[in-house]
Amino acid sequence: MSQQIIPYISPEEYLRLERQSEYKSEYVNGQIFAMTGANRKHNLITGNIGGEFNQQLRGKPGEAYMSNMRVKVTATGLYTYPDVVVVCGEPKFEDKYFDTLLNPTLLVEVLSPSTERYDRIAKSSYYRTLDSLAEHLLVAQDEVRLEQYVKQPNGQWLLFEFSSLDNVVELPSISCSLALRDVYDKVSLGQG
Repeated sequence: MSQQIIPYISPEEYLRLERQSEYKSEYVNGQIFAMTGANRKHNLITGNIGGEFNQQLRGKPGEAYMSNMRVKVTATGLYTYPDVVVVCGEPKFEDKYFDTLLNPTLLVEVLSPSTERYDRIAKSSYYRTLDSLAEHLLVAQDEVRLEQYVKQPNGQWLLFEFSSLDNVVELPSISCSLALRDVYDKVSLGQG
């Protein structure tokens, strides 16, 4: 029985290829993984959250990026594209291209059926190794559900769950808040 050998790709080679590519890919452990496109609900939720952050951060020392800001998790070697990234303070980048952020303050993943397990387990555990990360949000797209993970002073993470359109999530790391009614604006819940 033959086995396909997958060649190791260096981080430098990944970045070279990624910067020339028309499509986004993630990188971990020497392998490149193509990213799938997002559906309407995913895009609406991502846009709603990013829009709220951009509005609330106006005039403050913070920047919000949606979907196209690559983040490097140095401890694990993961290069990924969270759905929304916020950095407070001076952004630090890997190199002169300013396209790979090293110090996110808050990361948001909108959960998709095809990636939810990976986002919840592997990617979330990778994210939690980032020294700069203070909060991490997982947002459902087929029901009202937002999970907020907040880093505590002792380094442990505390989970808060929200499941009502009347909920408002306070985000102390970036001095912002998210009303779930705004997060899910124009999103048809319970429908494919």
